[in-house]
Amino acid sequence: MKLKIIIVSILFLGFMQMQGQPINGQDSNADHINVITTAVPFLMIAPDARAGSMGDAGVSTKADVYSMHWNPAKYAVMESDMSVGLSYSPWLRNLVPDMNLAYLAFAKRIDNMSTFAATLRYFTLGSIQFTNDQGIEIGNYDPNEWAVDATYSRKLTDNLSGAVSGRFIYSNLTQGQDVQSIETSAGWSIASDVAVFWQKDVNWFPDISSNFAWGINISNIGAKVGYSQFTIKKDFIPTNLRFGPTLTLDIDDYNTIAFSIDVNKLLVPSPPIYLRDSLGPVLIEGTDEYVIDKGMTDDVSVVKGMVQSFYDAPGGFGEEMRELSFSVATEYWYNKVFALRGGMFYEDASKGNRKFFTLGAGLHYNVFALDFSYLIPVNSGNSTGTNPLQNTLRFALTFDLAEMGNKE
Repeated sequence: MKLKIIIVSILFLGFMQMQGQPINGQDSNADHINVITTAVPFLMIAPDARAGSMGDAGVSTKADVYSMHWNPAKYAVMESDMSVGLSYSPWLRNLVPDMNLAYLAFAKRIDNMSTFAATLRYFTLGSIQFTNDQGIEIGNYDPNEWAVDATYSRKLTDNLSGAVSGRFIYSNLTQGQDVQSIETSAGWSIASDVAVFWQKDVNWFPDISSNFAWGINISNIGAKVGYSQFTIKKDFIPTNLRFGPTLTLDIDDYNTIAFSIDVNKLLVPSPPIYLRDSLGPVLIEGTDEYVIDKGMTDDVSVVKGMVQSFYDAPGGFGEEMRELSFSVATEYWYNKVFALRGGMFYEDASKGNRKFFTLGAGLHYNVFALDFSYLIPVNSGNSTGTNPLQNTLRFALTFDLAEMGNKE
């Protein structure tokens, strides 16, 4: 049977390479396109509207029920004793009309020192038509992926908290259909996060109360994923290092503004550059492996891949620095009721070329909060002048269950 897998490829691999086309067709050792691709990239999509309106920044922002994705150590200092949140985002609607991401989060304080939280992330690729080798339709299927996780977050000192999370990941892209005569199956993995968060009131500005915070989160440390029992070489999941600071200024009793920076780096090996001749890549004699011209092999274990990711880029230190992506954000609150947010995300052209601004607003009233975000891409991303990220919206609704119980 022949699967129309090209749609999935565009969404998860081709999209990243399409975003990273070189300017004026240049392709030198200094600026070659060398995008790092992984399995289950849906784990890296910002799931909530608040951080989604802040350029995907959230490792050290104020804790909320959606902190699992950004930094689960923040749960230990979350103000609410018990919260539940639901977020929804239509995704890449310029490519596929029925792709969606839904996110359900729950957090409950155990005591003054510790908090338990759990989330469910569900990603559907919409309806995809399958055909056999003769092009005859054999049915419509709905590829989907999901992840469920839980965390325990605890205060370690008055200012420092830490967390360890566990995650089960399930990816069913092919619905069990054969691809190029290979029987496929759903991929799955078990992963974990390790995170810390630190915050403290500081006296850096006269007559203005301020708070400084920083956070570090290493997420998705887990086994590789394969989509067939016959697969020998499996794909890395998106193990990611996220870190950065936040400065919050309480201007007066009614006005608060915060400034945040997030830095991200995939802890996944960089693809090497293979030696080529007039016929294409050169094979090592007597094997089916290609000769590496620059860089290092990416066929390594998960732990070695995490360590190697800091020094294996074919372009050397300069390319390693280009593998960093940045988020810069600000959040303004009036009377702790109404919020305005904005942010910017930057990724190097050779590593994906995602560049966008984000805007959003939030309303917090009694026991519920409503948040909204909108994404504005900077570059068109392809020759058609459109960007797959255009018109990306996110909506989130949060309920403070503890406060709701007190009111009753």
